[in-house]
Amino acid sequence: MKTNAGILKEIMFAHHKRTRLIRLLSFALGIMTILQAVLLAEGVQQVFVESAPLRSWAVVAGALLIVMILRTWISYVNSSIGLRIAADAKRTLRLRLLRLLASHPLMSSRQGQTGSKISVALDSVDEADSYFSQYVPKMIEASIVPVLILLVVFSLHVPSGLILLFTAPFIPLFMALIGIQTRQKSEEKFQQLSLFSGTFLDSLQGMITLKLFGRTGEQQRTIEQRSLAYRDSTMSILKVAFTNTFALETIVMLGIGIVALELALQLVVFKALNFHVAFLILLLVPEFYNMLKNAGTAFHGGRTSIGAIRNIEALLQGSNDGSNNEYTQENDANIAIQATNAGKATQANFTTNATNATNATNATNATNATNATNATNATNATNATNATNATNYAALSPLLSIAKNTAPMIELRQLAFHYGSGDFELNIDGLCIQPGHNIAIVGKSGAGKTTLLHLIAGLLPPSSGEIRVDHQLLTTANEQTWFSQISYITQHPYIFAGTIAENIVISVDREVSAAEIAAAAEAAGLSELIAELEHGYDTPVGEGGRGLSGGEKQRLALARAFLKKPSVLLFDEPTTGLDLHTERILLRSIRQLSQNATVITIAHRLHTIREADCILFMEQGKLLSSGTHEQLLHAVPQYEEMMHTRRQEVVG
Repeated sequence: MKTNAGILKEIMFAHHKRTRLIRLLSFALGIMTILQAVLLAEGVQQVFVESAPLRSWAVVAGALLIVMILRTWISYVNSSIGLRIAADAKRTLRLRLLRLLASHPLMSSRQGQTGSKISVALDSVDEADSYFSQYVPKMIEASIVPVLILLVVFSLHVPSGLILLFTAPFIPLFMALIGIQTRQKSEEKFQQLSLFSGTFLDSLQGMITLKLFGRTGEQQRTIEQRSLAYRDSTMSILKVAFTNTFALETIVMLGIGIVALELALQLVVFKALNFHVAFLILLLVPEFYNMLKNAGTAFHGGRTSIGAIRNIEALLQGSNDGSNNEYTQENDANIAIQATNAGKATQANFTTNATNATNATNATNATNATNATNATNATNATNATNATNATNYAALSPLLSIAKNTAPMIELRQLAFHYGSGDFELNIDGLCIQPGHNIAIVGKSGAGKTTLLHLIAGLLPPSSGEIRVDHQLLTTANEQTWFSQISYITQHPYIFAGTIAENIVISVDREVSAAEIAAAAEAAGLSELIAELEHGYDTPVGEGGRGLSGGEKQRLALARAFLKKPSVLLFDEPTTGLDLHTERILLRSIRQLSQNATVITIAHRLHTIREADCILFMEQGKLLSSGTHEQLLHAVPQYEEMMHTRRQEVVG
């Protein structure tokens, strides 16, 4: 397994010709720096000490200008080479990341959140720039130019050279101490950034689910906490940077001051030096310290970049250990579920409780079968029947018999909705959905079925008209109260990054035991799958349900509904695209779940349509007719034609 130094060494080896050129240019830069000081000292000596004529020091001034231009050009070329190395290195890192993610997309998606990987591929790679563009050139310069200056100072005045020699190590020592702290904080910063990115993307993708389960406020607070944590980690790095700059400036000023004091004593008191030599040394000393100071600043940026490179390397290695991954896994488990502590205190007892829940359910299989039959045959036309179904449902499992809402009556009056001028419009003059009825919404694609379901769910506001629930306007009702009564299961329910248990308990805002979670999973037909998993209910699933099949996602969504026990169930034909065995499991669970609830389904399957108490036939955004299957067959030619087409598709 490659180490952090390994990947850097590999990249730098690929650019060894460029780094060799930087060394040669740095040597030339040192020569130009020394020549600049020599010529400037000579010019001052001739003008102010020797009072030489203009012609004599004009030559020195011309040479000084040429040297300064060459020095600037060499510095520019060094920086340009560093930028080219950085551009190629970033391209290499990004290509490796893309190839890794593209070669094993399923495994990559199961190991973590998409947002965090995007953050690594974009932000971390960009942050690695300063290592190659600044750190490498400046450190090479710092290893060559100060040495040349030190040799010249020693040749001119040994005491000044000794001062430089003994004070200079304080700068790299301080750099090392600050660098360790910077690297740790930069790693924390990129962990926070990856976590924030993953949480944000997961929240966007699962926004409808969060809204329906009343968890948007909690998720908003979670995102705010992630954002503040990232801000704090960034500010802590800036604090280190300011401290680093202040300390380096202090060391440089003290070093220059000590040398200047020593030169003044030698020049004025002891008269052991002439002005030309003293002034030349005084010009070289700031160059010496400034070169080390610039290296110190680049060192700080390099340590920050190494933190980013370690994130990149961790992703390339696909490692599941180390502080970074532990941190990410710990927090990924809290995505969208942080405020819910349900089951956490008893997670150690999941296996035992799940077994107990299974035994309890097995003990009532006969009752369940009877109830399922009752649910199929009942018309739910009267409150007495609803009360009977509620009793049967409560008898299904003691673990699921916590207080349940009564199915409400839903009325639509002169309802209209449009997405924009000239776009699709939905218009329904009047509709009354009786409590406990099984409603099927049918129609061709684009008829407005999903829009109607979203309006009833409260996910879209009507453009005009009213939706009333038990005679109360839905628009004026408490949103959280309404969402607490409904469950909306689509063809592709959203599964958050976290464990199976945490994805189930997201549907409720109360504490639940592990036994309740196990009972909900059993009722949804999910227990057999969980029993086969090594970690059971603690098995992590990826963002969007990566690692789960379509049927397993649907069963997990049904487990949420069993735990929530809503009074209104909204389905967007959840069995579409599933195999026959999985479809039967889901239908059995849906019938069981529907015994004491109003069910509204966007129906595509014939058996779903036939079982409905009332069918809403829609065409081009309008409710064309409603009634039973037999009534519509005889009264609505378009419905008869659609049913004929679907029978042929089934036969074919």
